[in-house]
Amino acid sequence: MQIHRIGKIVSLFAALAMLAVPAFSQAAKLCSSVGGTFVTDLAVVDQSTTLGSATGDLKGAVTAAILNVSQNPDGTVSFTVQHHLVTDAGDTISFAQATAVTMPLTQSLFAVLDYPVHINGGTGKYAKATGDLNSIGEVDLSTGRSVFRYFGKVCLARGGNF
Repeated sequence: MQIHRIGKIVSLFAALAMLAVPAFSQAAKLCSSVGGTFVTDLAVVDQSTTLGSATGDLKGAVTAAILNVSQNPDGTVSFTVQHHLVTDAGDTISFAQATAVTMPLTQSLFAVLDYPVHINGGTGKYAKATGDLNSIGEVDLSTGRSVFRYFGKVCLARGGNF
């Protein structure tokens, strides 16, 4: 009698486990390390928006709209930015607002110390993508030029590939 009861319990757990597998599989993501550069020019679209190219794993066109600039008590300057990226394949990558913490080297030249950027979706293979990037680089407000070396991890929804 006891063996029969254990058999039923094991069968119940097996059935529940099989039901859980498809839900877990659908949520699975493929993650990969990424890196490359963003090179942009300020005031191409308007006075506070950059436009440029992305190389490396996220190759395409990139914009960054500067939403706010603030002086920090430690002497650094923070730029709050909204990014947009269209890959060479025509997919888009959506980003949360980001804050670049910089150190002024001159009145118009800034070294980028920390620039965490969060990916929160997009279109095409980047639909439902997530990820986190960071960058180092330099911004020259006198010439309007900027260059960033990005690195991080991007996770694509099940079925996507890099």
